[in-house]
Amino acid sequence: MVDATQHNLVPEHSLVDEAELERVLEEYDIRRTDMPKIKRRDPALRELDAEAGDVVRIERDSRTTDTAVVYRLVIE
Repeated sequence: MVDATQHNLVPEHSLVDEAELERVLEEYDIRRTDMPKIKRRDPALRELDAEAGDVVRIERDSRTTDTAVVYRLVIE
């Protein structure tokens, strides 16, 4: 079986600490529940031990800005 977290097309995933999360929520004037969602069982989260309610930071390669950062709320 292939480890999805090591595949070259899977972007970098990391858990967001509360300080960064508060900054992001304030910057976008949103609540945690307004964020796009990602399922806890997503193979890309396997190494993170993410729980429902956590927020994940995803860094993707971008043609226009070199790196695009997106945030996802982990759901069951």
